[in-house]
Amino acid sequence: MSDPIRESEFLPVEITRDAVLADPSANPFKLVVDPVMRIKLRRALFDLIENHDAELANYVSDGLLALDSYKEYIEIFAKSLRESMGTNEGIAYLLRACGFHTNPADINLNPETRWKIQR
Repeated sequence: MSDPIRESEFLPVEITRDAVLADPSANPFKLVVDPVMRIKLRRALFDLIENHDAELANYVSDGLLALDSYKEYIEIFAKSLRESMGTNEGIAYLLRACGFHTNPADINLNPETRWKIQR
C-alpha cells in the first residue's frame, strides 16, 4: 500500500529568522520608521535577550546563582538587560547591529524626547 502523502505533493518551505515586511500602504497609520530598520533593531534586541538568558542559565547550572522562583529569575533578567542598555556599550551594540558605527563615547544615554504635541 502506498503512502497517500508523497514528498512531491509538498511545496518547498524555507524557514528564516527574518521577519516578513508588511505592506506599508496597507497600514492606516503613518509609517514613521523604516520597516527594515525596525526588523534589524528587533533582531538585535532578540539576540541580546537570548544572550542574557543563556548567561543566566549558565550561572544557575554552574551553581553560581541561586534562584527561588520564576519571579526572581525574571527580576534578575530584567535588571541584567536594564544594566546593559543603560551603558554606552549596550547602545553601541544596538547601533552596530542596525548598521551604524558610532564611538561609544559619543552616545547620549539621556536623549531628549521632543514631543510635537503638548499635553
